Order: sequence, then C-alpha cells, then structure tokens
Amino acid sequence: MADHPVDEKLPPVKMATTGLQHVAAMYAGVVAPPLIVGAAVGLSGTELTFLTGACLFTAGLATLLQTLGVWKIGARLPFVNGVTFAGVAPMTAIVASTDDTSDALPLIFGAVIVAGVLGFLAAPVFCKAVRFFPPVVTGTVITLIGISLLPVAFGWAQGPDSRAGDYGSPTNLGLAALTLAVVLLLRRFTRGFVKQIAVLLGLVVGTLIAIPFGVTDFGPVADADVVGFPTPFHFGAPQFQIAAIVSMCVVMVVSMTESTADMLALGEIVERPADERTIAAGLRADTLGSALSPLFNGFMCSAFAQNIGLVAMTRIRSRFVVAAGGGFLILMGLCPVAASLIAVVPRPVLGGAGVVLFGSVAASGIQTLVRAGLEKDNNVLIVAVSLAVGIVPITAPEFYHAFPETAKIILDSGISTGCVAAVLLNLVFNHLGKGREAQDVTHPMEAGEEISGATRATATP
Repeated sequence: MADHPVDEKLPPVKMATTGLQHVAAMYAGVVAPPLIVGAAVGLSGTELTFLTGACLFTAGLATLLQTLGVWKIGARLPFVNGVTFAGVAPMTAIVASTDDTSDALPLIFGAVIVAGVLGFLAAPVFCKAVRFFPPVVTGTVITLIGISLLPVAFGWAQGPDSRAGDYGSPTNLGLAALTLAVVLLLRRFTRGFVKQIAVLLGLVVGTLIAIPFGVTDFGPVADADVVGFPTPFHFGAPQFQIAAIVSMCVVMVVSMTESTADMLALGEIVERPADERTIAAGLRADTLGSALSPLFNGFMCSAFAQNIGLVAMTRIRSRFVVAAGGGFLILMGLCPVAASLIAVVPRPVLGGAGVVLFGSVAASGIQTLVRAGLEKDNNVLIVAVSLAVGIVPITAPEFYHAFPETAKIILDSGISTGCVAAVLLNLVFNHLGKGREAQDVTHPMEAGEEISGATRATATP
C-alpha cells in the first residue's frame, strides 16, 4: 500500500528546494520578534544577531519535533514551528517594567519555560476541544487565518520601515506586484517541479530585479560570521516572576488555540484530518519546544500559519519537506552567513509572494465552508458573526484600546477571538436544545422552510 502523501519522501534536490520555500515563507516572521524585543532591551548589533540566530535555531528544533515526532510528541504533519508573534507585546511589556534591562531576557525566558511546561501538561485536556470544531467552525477559522495574515503581506509590500520615506512608494509596490506576477505566470505556464517551487523562484527573480533599485541590501551577508552557536543561557540564567509568568501563560493559551485551528486547517488541506490524538501530539510539540527554547536563548514557539498557504498552493504535502526546512533553520542558527542570505530578500518581494500564500489559506477556508451546510440559517449566522468578530482587530486595530493589556493579548488576535466566537455560537445554535433542528433558509435572518430544488431554480436569476 502506497504511503500517504504526508509520509512521502521526495528526491533530495526537490526536498531541499521545497524545504527552502518554507524557510523563505516564514523567515520574516521568525526574525521579527527577536529584532523587536532585542531592540527594546537595547542589545548591541552583535547581541541582536546572536538572539536572532538563536530563534532560528530553536525554530528548527521545534519544527523537527513537530514533523518527525518522538513518542507521543509531534503532529507528524507538514507543520512549521517558530517564534510566535503573539508574545511580542507582553515581552516588550516585561522589558518596560524591568528596572535593570539586563534582567529582562532572563525574566522572559523563565516565564516561557513555566508556560511551556504547564501547556505540555494541559495538552491532553486541551485537545478534546476538537469535537467542537465541525466544518462550519474550522472553515471559519481557516478563512480568518488567511484574512488575518494578508495585512502582513500588505505591510511587507510597502517596505521594511513604516517611518522611512520610501514606505509604500511606487518602487516598493511595483516590486511586490512584479513578484506576484512572476509567481502567477510560473504557476500558469509551467509544469511539474518548476510549478511547485514557483514561490521560491519568484523570490529569487524579485530579489534580482530589486538590485538596480537599491532595495536589496547585501550588508547582512558581509557582516555575518561564518559559524556561531547559541550558547545556553547566554543572557543569564532564567528568572521567575509571577507577573511575567501569568502574561506568558495567557500567550500560551492563545498560541495553543491558534495551533489547534492551524492543525485542523492543515489536516483538511493534506487530507489527513487532525483528530484528538494528533492535536494532543502537536500541542505537546509546541509546548515542549517552547519550554526548551529558552535554554538556547529562544522565545515561545507556535505554528506558522503562512506555511499552510504554501502547502495548499504547491500541493506538496510531505512532512519530510518541512523537516528539511527545519534542518535549514538549524543550519542558519549555527551559520549566520547562511541566515543572512535569506535576509537579503527585500521585504516588498516577500510581500508579493505573501499575497499568494496567505490568500491560498483563506481560499482553503472557503472550500471547507462549502461543505459546512450553509443552507442552514444557524450555520450562516455562525459564520457571519464569527468572521465579523475575527476581522475587528484587522479593520479597527484600536477597537479594544480601553481594555487591560492582558485582555488585549487575546482580543487583538482575530484568529483567537473568531475561533472562540465560532465554537461558542456552534454550541448555542447546534448543540443546546437539540430538539429544534436548524432549517434551510433563503436569507440568514429569516427562519424559513427548506428550499426545494424547484424553488432554487426559480429563484436563480
């Protein structure tokens, strides 16, 4: 019996190039948190490079743990792990509240360790929520994941620094559009392997085109060391403070919620639905990776939704491809020069590719919703309200400005709020009071009778 595509082992060259695609898709997301937190702490350029390399290294370890698995740890799906951006706000808050900034990173590392251990212990309980994720919920959440990521691509397309004079310039947007066009043309007019690595080729072509415009910066390559190892506890032994631990535990809950949604989404895309056992194993990998990450000076690890879009678009479902990507991340953590090669790719070029990647995630969610029974008024209302709740942080970023910082960690994540709304609404409309079955309707606000085939035909303009 042939292996499932998830367990397929591709030829070495194809494995390496497609693995690099995953690294390219996630790279900006991995390096952004250490750059932001490191700058808040006031690290020197050398120390900042070290912290970034450490986060790449730990992301690689967490990805290998997730894809290859050990015992009951790891979803064994093409699932990329890296530093979660949800932790940036509370980590910078910890830095701001610390009198001596040299204690800030040890405090963060201690809080992440505790949150990771507690999350690991809670994984078997947390995973049981999977039964509350029918297609109407998963489709909504997958769609929200894609929609929530699109602003990231749009930000990349405008440039790396919102305060710079060329931010959103015609040159930057033109490079993003050109990269998008290259990816689309390769997907439309090529076949086989070239078609599958269209995103990687688009990034290469976009970077080369950007050189004459002065957007491509080769400085990181010239300044990077050839070899570097993330020395354990380089910034000091972890310290444990209740306030810091509580804030990172909240982030862990958010992270586990998003990882559960991501696993369900990925399971649908690769046609190996994620059951309770898979989700528990995946959450164990997330949380164990987070608990071990501070040992090598890394932060909390979580699933990277942008790579789900790459899987959906290329249809390469092998977990070993993503494992190869994890190997490259470890190499970059050990060899700063290798890491700097990916850093050369201009942000607008990444933005152009990101439109395809993140849009593919939203499209996958819509495909799932098609199977969700939207002819029923209950399900239409669940989708409508959940999408609205999830889109609030995107369309109105200051909507929750009056809430405490701890609450905003959850509320500012459209994926988390939309997911919670979808689960609760599904419970209310489809589980409580089961005697009243949902009816088919012609409009989501009208509880009408079932629409017959004849009625549908007549109603069609």
